[in-house]
Amino acid sequence: MKTIENKTFDAERALYGSRDIVVKNCVFDGPADGESALKESRAAEVSHCFFNLRYPFWHDDGLKIEDSEMTELCRAALWYSENIEIADTKMHGIKALRECSHVRMQGCDVISPEFGWSVKDIEMRDCTVEGEYFMMRAEKLSFSKVHLTGKYSFQYIEDAVFEDCIFDTKDAFWHAKNVTVKNSTVKGEYLAWYCENVTFENCRIIGTQPLCYCKGLKLVDCEMTDADLCFENSEVEAFITTPVVSIKNPRSGCICVPSVGEIICDDEKAHGQIVCGSADGGRQDACQGVRCCA
Repeated sequence: MKTIENKTFDAERALYGSRDIVVKNCVFDGPADGESALKESRAAEVSHCFFNLRYPFWHDDGLKIEDSEMTELCRAALWYSENIEIADTKMHGIKALRECSHVRMQGCDVISPEFGWSVKDIEMRDCTVEGEYFMMRAEKLSFSKVHLTGKYSFQYIEDAVFEDCIFDTKDAFWHAKNVTVKNSTVKGEYLAWYCENVTFENCRIIGTQPLCYCKGLKLVDCEMTDADLCFENSEVEAFITTPVVSIKNPRSGCICVPSVGEIICDDEKAHGQIVCGSADGGRQDACQGVRCCA
C-alpha cells in the first residue's frame, strides 16, 4: 500500500479516487479550502490526521480511520460509504455520518447534530455522543456502553439492540420498531411514543409521559423515576420494580407495579390491567388486587 505521511492538503479532491493508500499524520486544511479530499477511495487507512475541510469521505469502500480529528468545520464527513472502521476519533462536524453501511465505531467522541441518518448495520462501543436527531431512520444497530446527550434520538429506527448505555435525550425512540434496550438508563421526556415491539429489560426510565401509543411494548424488571401519565393508549406487558407517579388509560395488557400514585381511567377503549402491591413488580401471589381500566 502506498503511504502518504506528514503532508498538508487543501486542494479540491486532493486524494480523489485513491486505492490501497495509507495516510498518516496529515493535515487537511488551508487557504484553498478544497472539499472531498478522499472521495471515491477504496481500501484507505487513515491515522493521526486532522480534517478541517468539508466532505472528506464520500462514496468510499473499505475505510479505516483511527486516532484522528474531524473539526466542527468538517461537515458531512462520511456519506454514501461502506465497510467502515472508526476508532478513537473525534467527529465534531454536523451530519458526520449519513447513508452509510457496515460501520464499526470504537472509543469515539461524537459532537454532531443529525448524525447517523439512514445508516444500515452499525456497531458502536465505548463512545460518547452529543447531538440532535441522532440515528434517525437507521437500521440494524448494536450499541454497548454508549453515553448519549441530545434530543429526538433514534426516531424511526428498526432492528436494534442497546446494552449498558446511558441516554439523556427527550423524544427518543419515536416510531422505533423491533428494539431491545438492556441494563441501561434512559432519561428524557416523552419516551418511545408510537413505537412497535420495543423491550426495556433491567433499565431505569426517567421522565414525564413515557411509553404512550405503543404496540407490543414490554418492560422487564425496570425502574421508573418521575414517570407520570405513563402508557396512555399502549399495548403493554410490564413488570416495574419501583412506584410509578401515574398511569393513564393503557389500551391493553398488564402492568405489574409496587404502587401507583394515581390511576387515570377515563377512556372507554382502555382495557389494560394494573396489578399493584408487590415489591417485585407484582409477580408473586402476595399482590393485592387488580385494577382494570375497563
